[in-house]
Amino acid sequence: MKQGEQAYLELCQYVLDQGTHKGDRTGTGTISVFGYQMRFDLQQGFPLLTTKKVPFRLIKSELLWFISGDTNIQYLLKHNNNIWNEWPFRNWVNSSDYKGPDMTDFGIRSQQDLEFKALYDQEMARFKERIVQDDEFARTYGDLGNVYGKQWREWQTSRGETIDQIKDVIEMIKHNPDSRRLIVSAWNPEDISPEKAALPPCHILFQFYVADGKLSCQLYQRSGDIFLGVPFNIASYALLTHLIARECGLEVGEFIHTLGDAHIYSNHIEQVRTQLARTPRTLPTIRINPDIDSIFNVQMEDVELNGYEPHPAIKAPVAV
Repeated sequence: MKQGEQAYLELCQYVLDQGTHKGDRTGTGTISVFGYQMRFDLQQGFPLLTTKKVPFRLIKSELLWFISGDTNIQYLLKHNNNIWNEWPFRNWVNSSDYKGPDMTDFGIRSQQDLEFKALYDQEMARFKERIVQDDEFARTYGDLGNVYGKQWREWQTSRGETIDQIKDVIEMIKHNPDSRRLIVSAWNPEDISPEKAALPPCHILFQFYVADGKLSCQLYQRSGDIFLGVPFNIASYALLTHLIARECGLEVGEFIHTLGDAHIYSNHIEQVRTQLARTPRTLPTIRINPDIDSIFNVQMEDVELNGYEPHPAIKAPVAV
């Protein structure tokens, strides 16, 4: 089994060669396989892909947003992170409060009609500005519901209590590192309906493992958009492992990424082929501010990426 970036590239090639053509929720179509695992030795470098530029700033701000327990895109937009905009924007343009031009099927139409794309961009810019500047509007239309931050930090029990899974797992790693229950789950069957969450969690469960003074993490991801989403997920959970290892006085071990439905969208195939033709470069490293005493106090400027020299970015549309 290959390690590092080569493991990801082998996943891409395997899905192209062995995948099944399937329909999907977005109507885009995919090539898909079921059940796949990659391993990343975090001692060998930080696994941010080099065969295309991946925006670490977005990964970092999203992870800190998860860790804080926040579920509103206002924080993300204030850090110029737009990766969660599509779902709340759709709710707004489909609401009775929206008085602008018809945005029906905006995800598909904006890809096919340049005039409509300009209109869409205009409405999206207006939406983002209101989210940032108007707290009441943000509370109404910026919240994504019971997504990752909520489940990680404020899991609702049947007795009306809440569980802070991140805090609890850190305490368990510190005081009972051999436990086989070092688990955080984001999959709450009660909270996966569209009325309660913008999108059911894709990365649904992760488990930590301590051995030889090193912290490893394994993620189970039920659904993985290989070209756009999975590179973010790899780097995000690698960073989470670094942050928790540091707080618990441990070195980093491995990040193991287990995928359920691993798919390449039909409109990403050429982009994947372009990426596969490139040669991986040396992985970067990260530095965490040594003065930070808790994962819950980490700010954007406390995590630095060093030595990242990737190939150019490759653009592709998001399937919503």
